[in-house]
Amino acid sequence: MDILVHPKEKIYFVLSAIVAVIFYASMIISIAGALFLIGLWIVGYISFGIFMGSIRGNAIKISENQYPDVYRIAKQLAVQMGMKYLPAIYVLQEGGALNAFATRFTRRNFVVIFADVFELAYEKGEGALAFILCHELTHIKKNHVRYQWLIDGAAIIPFLAMALSRVREYTCDRHAAYYRPDGIVDGLTVLAAGKKLYKTINAQEYMNQTQTDTSFWIWFAEKLSTHPNLPNRLREAQKIGRTAPGVSAPFAPQSPSVAEPLPSHIV
Repeated sequence: MDILVHPKEKIYFVLSAIVAVIFYASMIISIAGALFLIGLWIVGYISFGIFMGSIRGNAIKISENQYPDVYRIAKQLAVQMGMKYLPAIYVLQEGGALNAFATRFTRRNFVVIFADVFELAYEKGEGALAFILCHELTHIKKNHVRYQWLIDGAAIIPFLAMALSRVREYTCDRHAAYYRPDGIVDGLTVLAAGKKLYKTINAQEYMNQTQTDTSFWIWFAEKLSTHPNLPNRLREAQKIGRTAPGVSAPFAPQSPSVAEPLPSHIV
């Protein structure tokens, strides 16, 4: 649903694509520049292949027989979001880090959830886990990972590349807030306070920090970051969550019942 896409995402994507194309064109007009791009692509491809190979070789793949309850949550989200296929989802131990990411390699999509986030599902945090899952699935649904190669060249203008990344994060938060409003607060505050303390956070006071704790350096640090500051993400997500109490919102799709069979093409 385009209404859930951040209004600046398309603008920043077009600007990034233009900058990237200009950069690529300026490089390939010379043999040295073309060889540099080819060499950079080869090194990047091999490095990322090794990275993904390590994940797939060591991480735990979620399936109907491996954490089936979480697998079903992911399938239900895929159906609600209108996805044709459920990407491979892996759980990876990463030294206590609380994160997750979506990526694409050899024309296949992947979602990787760090183990400490995944543990929330078994500590009465299903909403938080579902919110994070939906966020990452949105990166795939909205083709953020599929066309990333096209705009990599825009990194020569850091502020532009970071701006696009931040509005994409807002887009994914907006989708997650719409489909799983019950996981907004827990799904985002867990990234700030960890899997134990997040339940004790005063979410409203946390959002108020952006009004009471202001500084040029806070603003500047966010502009150079791939992600918006968490209080800002929480505030924006809650705006969407208030409009999505099930099917009462004007653009809300019908959600499949837990008892309904899921379409066979979601595999």
